[in-house]
Amino acid sequence: MMMMGDAVGDVNSNLLIPRSTGDPQLDTAVCRWLRWDKNPKTKAQIETLLQNGMNKELRERLCCRMSFGTAGLRSAMGAGFCYINDLTVIQTTQGMYHYLERCFPDLKQRGLVVGYDTRGQVTSSCSSKRLAKLTAAVLLSKGVPVYLFSKYVPTPFVPYAVQKLRAVAGIMITASHNRKEDNGYKVYWENAAQIISPHDKEILKCIEESIEPWDDSWKENLADSSPLTKDPLKEITNSYMEDLRMVCFHREINMKTPLKFVHTSFHGVGHDYVQSAFKVFGFSPPIPVPEQKDPDPNFSTVKCPNPEEGECVLELSLRLAEKEEARVVVATDPDADRLAVAEQQDTGCWKVFTGNELAALLGWWMFFCWEKNRAKGSAVSDVYMLATTVSSTILGAIASKEGFQFEETLPGFKWIGNRVKSLLENGKTVLFAFEESIGFMCGTAVLDKDGVSAAAVVAEMASYLDKNNMNMARQLVKIYETYGYHISKTSYFLCYDPASIKRIFERLRNYSSPKKYPEYCGPYGILHVRDATTGYDSSQLNKKSVLPLSKSSQMITFTFQNGCVATLRTSGTEPKIKYYAEMCGTPGQGEKLFLEEELKKVIDLLVENFLEPSKNGLIWRSA
Repeated sequence: MMMMGDAVGDVNSNLLIPRSTGDPQLDTAVCRWLRWDKNPKTKAQIETLLQNGMNKELRERLCCRMSFGTAGLRSAMGAGFCYINDLTVIQTTQGMYHYLERCFPDLKQRGLVVGYDTRGQVTSSCSSKRLAKLTAAVLLSKGVPVYLFSKYVPTPFVPYAVQKLRAVAGIMITASHNRKEDNGYKVYWENAAQIISPHDKEILKCIEESIEPWDDSWKENLADSSPLTKDPLKEITNSYMEDLRMVCFHREINMKTPLKFVHTSFHGVGHDYVQSAFKVFGFSPPIPVPEQKDPDPNFSTVKCPNPEEGECVLELSLRLAEKEEARVVVATDPDADRLAVAEQQDTGCWKVFTGNELAALLGWWMFFCWEKNRAKGSAVSDVYMLATTVSSTILGAIASKEGFQFEETLPGFKWIGNRVKSLLENGKTVLFAFEESIGFMCGTAVLDKDGVSAAAVVAEMASYLDKNNMNMARQLVKIYETYGYHISKTSYFLCYDPASIKRIFERLRNYSSPKKYPEYCGPYGILHVRDATTGYDSSQLNKKSVLPLSKSSQMITFTFQNGCVATLRTSGTEPKIKYYAEMCGTPGQGEKLFLEEELKKVIDLLVENFLEPSKNGLIWRSA
């Protein structure tokens, strides 16, 4: 959050508020809100709080502003400068306009892409579609062409459209897999990747310099009436589906496979687009989960609309698959940029693959297909795969043996997308990239995670394996036996108190004495410590991390003497402290069991000694 102070300018001193709070800063903030907000529902929320003397909540809502996190904004919908609503989206877009005008002399020729998902909230009228139309109105009022999708779309369609239409940027109104109360504002740059520094900081400065809404910014109907509005839905959908053919290698097998697939879109945008993607690949349509097929902003059949939570949120999909005798379930999250996969085993039970396991399969598959269709003169040394530094290093093990290149980035697909763009500009081939939180990029048509394309690619891989009397679970074991077992565990704690989070990480930086990191965790010695927040890395001669500095989030990685690598970090989009741990070994079942036991011991001690859940009020994930 960013505190609102003198930098935002003076409010009209003649404007009186119904009741003074006794706090000049808060009175000013209340005046601004009541003067600027033209949404009757959110304006009424502030008026009610004021009348009831709820100064603490007013201060929390009005005296700070959202900062750009993971490539944009994400917060609860409702009244206040720290929430997602009509006014804050208008202010953000005004800042975006000023920054884009500075960066792109041809802004009014190239335009900007705006998309949205199916989120909404009756109590504040903050539907994604309305917020997208207000975003468009701000830009249209300044003569900027806007490619505004006429229908909800998957998040990957926005960066795809930026690239295809040569727009200067893209904005997607979505909160992905967050709870139903949240919404967000995700920004892509002209390179079709999520924005990174310095763009985020510069946009925030521009927002602060232009926070009073322009009169025309509230004209939502401009999105429908302006000649500068263009609907790219048909062109982009057709082009996207055509480009999907670049990662389809066995259409003849797909057309004949006896496998059946179930797909759930988790009440989001994915149904129509996954159906179309399967058709492109030659499959019969996947069987939709009827209760979850259509958009529902309340996510009424799931406790949490995040397929990453595993079997507990896939219940309807698995039961339908058993009824229909479908062996594979694919699940896209509400904005269809992530993918979960489950496969029924010969015993009848279901295996829900982790993000790291699915990445091992997809990495193997994409390289296998590239090698089988290798263009004459192409060098394996020019082929790349990428993963975030908190993800499994299995791709690195495959790369070492097969001869291609593997790179790690900071967590978040914004880092992957920008690095992939750089590699492509230098003539390299990127086959696959992933983050462990079920985000996968198959090919480079979209420089972001994409659940739609990944669903079709997984179906093709499953069909190929089935034709060869294999399934994905057995192929995963074969990958580990070939390249070494990579046993990983990822989970999280909820923490709603920023002070507790800060205390946890500052304690680790000053563990036994000032500026001294832990040397042991229980009996396990720590070989190296890397702190991406401060830029420290004890494994480097100069003690400086080779990863970019990430001051806006907390992340510390411990490399143990027994080979375990564990990372503690905060989420960029949710109130979570996450941990990631992995142990790697050589092939062999005995080795696998040893690694699993050793990893569990380290994690238990890591949580107990470093996070101290009971002392810091951490809530274990509810899965």
